[in-house]
Amino acid sequence: MARLTQTEIVNQLAETSGLKKTDVKGFFEALASLATAEVKKNGEFTLPGFGKLKKTHRKAREGRNPATGATIKIPAKTTVKFSIGKAMKDAVS
Repeated sequence: MARLTQTEIVNQLAETSGLKKTDVKGFFEALASLATAEVKKNGEFTLPGFGKLKKTHRKAREGRNPATGATIKIPAKTTVKFSIGKAMKDAVS
């Protein structure tokens, strides 16, 4: 079962919606920039029907270098997590 590429997704959405491929691609770019701005500003972004992006903070921790086995310090950092929505979870399972 092959995954859809970005081009295939844009093509299928353009066909089903009647929009131009450039309009669909522009929509995805606008959605991505909106999601980025909202996560930076408010810490989360909800994509209706899919789920929610949340900004999270990982604590600093110790890890191991797999090649040498030496203990290393992994610094704290901010990441983004995606939580799937209930409607999508129920539809897929």
